[in-house]
Amino acid sequence: MMALALAEAEKAAAEGEVPTGCVIVDAEGRIVGKAHNQTETLHDATAHAEMVALSQAFAALGNERLVDTTLYVTKEPCPMCAGAIVLARVARVVWGVSDPKRGGQTVFGILSHPGVNHRPQVEKGLMEEESLAVLQGFFRARR
Repeated sequence: MMALALAEAEKAAAEGEVPTGCVIVDAEGRIVGKAHNQTETLHDATAHAEMVALSQAFAALGNERLVDTTLYVTKEPCPMCAGAIVLARVARVVWGVSDPKRGGQTVFGILSHPGVNHRPQVEKGLMEEESLAVLQGFFRARR
């Protein structure tokens, strides 16, 4: 699933967006959401890959609770996305590259904060090198 998220990140890069991709699967492994960053394209600061994929998953499952789902994303969710993941009750979050400057978990601890009513299982570093290469390549090309 992370390979599919990476393909979404590459789509974002091709569109001039920060290359982040996200895939959400249900308990049976069916894809219920798949997206990439679209903030520039849509002129919408909330159109992060995770937010778009979450909206797709809500529609696909007909529920605002995404229990028994796994969210794969190439870069650690920001605070906005981490908050939405908690509210959606996603069971598991897997990311490639951590964001030590702005990460919703690494910096702010949102996904494991004792004050939230849901704490997803977190796994980091899956296909980290590949995820990092897409990000670095994008920013190198922009310089």
